[in-house]
Amino acid sequence: MPEPSFKKQVYKTVSEVPKGRVVTYGQLAAMAGSPRAARVVGQIAHFGPLQLPWHRVVNAKGGLAVSYVPGGRVGQAQALKRDGVVVNDNFKVDIYEYQWTT
Repeated sequence: MPEPSFKKQVYKTVSEVPKGRVVTYGQLAAMAGSPRAARVVGQIAHFGPLQLPWHRVVNAKGGLAVSYVPGGRVGQAQALKRDGVVVNDNFKVDIYEYQWTT
């Protein structure tokens, strides 16, 4: 199980994802120091502060979150589109085009 500071590191890292880019749950977990904690990142995102750009976190295939707060996949798609990210009709992002790399 990741250390308590892991949550803070996830918050810090997600806040650094630039507009127009996305990260995967696994990528965010690795960047925050716990590469095998993708599911934990999902829980942190679900219950995390709404002012953070959680809409920039997608699954490994570029899929949007069904339980994204607020508004589900539609809400996440709208937020990503405002960032300039193209979301297809299947609620997916081209991960190769939009993935953030440091």
